[in-house]
Amino acid sequence: MNKQNDPIKWHDSKGNPIACTEKVKVLMENHQEMQGLLQDCFEDALLMGCDEQQFREVLMQMSLNLINPYNDPDV
Repeated sequence: MNKQNDPIKWHDSKGNPIACTEKVKVLMENHQEMQGLLQDCFEDALLMGCDEQQFREVLMQMSLNLINPYNDPDV
């Protein structure tokens, strides 16, 4: 797991680093955007009295439920 200030070293499904500068740039921009949105949602939930652990569990479940639209079951 990455510490918040450590740069993420993106890699492909075989463990090879993603070296394309533009790809890394898009991945980092998406990461920063998601981090900001999740932080805002988290703070809203806490202000409305939601249990912190439950909210974290819901976020984890959401990530586990993501569907890979590029997964080809015939390969």
